[in-house]
Amino acid sequence: MSEQDNTTDNGQQQDPEVEKELEGVPEEFLDDGEEEEGEGSLEDALAQMKAELEEAKQQVLYARADTQNVRRRLEKEKDEARAYAATGFARDILSVADNLARAIDAIPAELREDDKMKGLVAGIEATQRELDKVFGQHGISRIAAMGMPLDPNQHQAMMEIPTDDAEAGTVIQEMQSGYMIKDRLLRPAMVGVAKKPD
Repeated sequence: MSEQDNTTDNGQQQDPEVEKELEGVPEEFLDDGEEEEGEGSLEDALAQMKAELEEAKQQVLYARADTQNVRRRLEKEKDEARAYAATGFARDILSVADNLARAIDAIPAELREDDKMKGLVAGIEATQRELDKVFGQHGISRIAAMGMPLDPNQHQAMMEIPTDDAEAGTVIQEMQSGYMIKDRLLRPAMVGVAKKPD
């Protein structure tokens, strides 16, 4: 076999032992060392698979992040529902607290000193203290109003009162107490605000 016979179509030298092994194998089954047209190389296929794997990893990471965000949002909603579950009931019970305060304020001084009435007055005042304690246990607190500058987030101005005794915009009368439940407004305080006389 000549040296020319030992070369492949692409000009590469072929090993004589390999040539001997391949004797009798039909030409269509022999690999001439060149890539067939239309087929990507092994490196191209590997690069494509790596790209697809990277994309799948990104999708998994996005899905995990999305799941974590949903979980956090649900936890927050659950905590808020628990913290503010009593809002409707608390708003309704405020009218009871208002009536109790009015009842105490309406008791004349002479009746407070009367031996027959002292027990009743003490009982009503104890009831008011107990109600305030229960409010405190549930995060319900009274809004400070008297002598404070008007805060539209907590106070509702019902009227302006001309006076020289206070700065304009200062609360000088409270018609109805305001309340917060934790950090949310439960009911604004209804107030009268000082203004400069005309």
